[in-house]
Amino acid sequence: MFRVDPKQAVLDHVSKQTAAGDSGRALSPEAEAIIATPVETTVSGAVVVGIAQVVEALLLAALGYGIYEFYVELGHPTFYVPVILASCLLANVLFNAGRTHRITAYRTVFSQVGRVLVAWLLVMTLLAVSIFFFKAGDLFSRVWLASWAVGGAVLLVAYRLALRGLVNRWTQLGRLRRRTVIVGGGKDAETLIEQVRTSASNDITLLGLFDDRYDARSPESVAGYPKLGKVADLIEFARRTPVDLVIVSMPLSAEKRVLDMLTQLWVLPVDIRLSAHMSKLKFTNRAYSYVGDLAVFDMADRPISDWNRVFKWVFDKIVAIVALVLLSPVMLVTAIAIKLESKGPVFFRQNRHGFNNELIKIYKFRSMRTDMADATAAKLVTKDDPRVTRVGKFIRKTSIDELPQLFNVLKGELSIVGPRPHALQAKADNKLYYDAVEGYFARHRVRPGMTGWAQINGWRGETDTIDKIMQRVNHDLYYIEHWSILFDLYIVLMTPVSLLSKNENAY
Repeated sequence: MFRVDPKQAVLDHVSKQTAAGDSGRALSPEAEAIIATPVETTVSGAVVVGIAQVVEALLLAALGYGIYEFYVELGHPTFYVPVILASCLLANVLFNAGRTHRITAYRTVFSQVGRVLVAWLLVMTLLAVSIFFFKAGDLFSRVWLASWAVGGAVLLVAYRLALRGLVNRWTQLGRLRRRTVIVGGGKDAETLIEQVRTSASNDITLLGLFDDRYDARSPESVAGYPKLGKVADLIEFARRTPVDLVIVSMPLSAEKRVLDMLTQLWVLPVDIRLSAHMSKLKFTNRAYSYVGDLAVFDMADRPISDWNRVFKWVFDKIVAIVALVLLSPVMLVTAIAIKLESKGPVFFRQNRHGFNNELIKIYKFRSMRTDMADATAAKLVTKDDPRVTRVGKFIRKTSIDELPQLFNVLKGELSIVGPRPHALQAKADNKLYYDAVEGYFARHRVRPGMTGWAQINGWRGETDTIDKIMQRVNHDLYYIEHWSILFDLYIVLMTPVSLLSKNENAY
């Protein structure tokens, strides 16, 4: 079995055309039809499972404490509350051990209900035996214990049936299905599609196939699914319609073909899996991951997904709201100063590339004279640039001009921390950034940010040389691969320090 480092492969081999996304590339009519079809907002299965566990535990705890409050005359919550919490924790452990907290389990009736009731019976039995052996019968009401045991069983059945209805409804709408394409064609892809139909039809929505071969080995339609284009077309396709998962139908021995595919697709924020159905080698179960019951090898993961995406969203919103409250006097004074010095609007809006290359309009305080504004940033701002006003020079040096982007964060277009979004026509050494740096657009696999790892390391401001933009991109890629909430917090805390100590390139 070969080993490929997709990150290194991109840095070493990816073409400039691919890095730029081949924007505007003509797609097949079948691909355009899929793009034109409205798409339901997808929900992360991991997040659904996590929330379902918390809600279930809270309901059981509330029921146990509610019975205590209404029916127990003697006793003290000092004894009841810890027992209730410990019992709910144990129940959750047993529910997970019984594999009942999985999307596939939620879709069943008798399987999940039976396992849940058995687990709950074990919890209540253990609780009763513990009370007996510790001679705590005088401290706990038998009515309470019996009522919680029966009431908990009824609650669990009702909750699981309601959860099943919700999960099945979302599955039908496609909200729990990952939008998936296959790379590869022919008989091998046909076998893979049949396996998807039998073992993963509830977990993925198959859109079609992409294959570079145009001969008898790769027909225009495989098992009823159209060939949507070449692998390079998939980049444009995934930037115009949501794609969550790419399954590669290639043998493990086809190292060059897999490497070529990875060097093209690594710039996309998608999970890439290599199907194990073509491998004659058998590995231990831990060597595989699974899509439904379909065994696959992990080739690349989207950088921030599932609960990490939720945590980052919450972090962004909290920091943005707090920053707006604390910095509102600074923003007000800046707006007044801009208006007093020169004619024109206070704010400046500019198109930039956002997540997955989507176009967004970011807000900034205007720092240039209105008649000299450069909306596309075709010419970078340099030291003592005559286009910049006196107020503009100060707010650019201190990055106060970026503060209105807090509204972009609240709109969900930016994150607090991430690769800085660049102007569309920004150049280094007279080359557009994506022409100057191979793999440039891999930095758009996450949402861009107001500040970032590159900025606090001194790579902010003017990028007049290729080395400077390469340093910025390398720092951005490092951030993406090492992201964590603590990393974001560290960057936020270090940003004010870097504004004072590493601002020599900010004009």
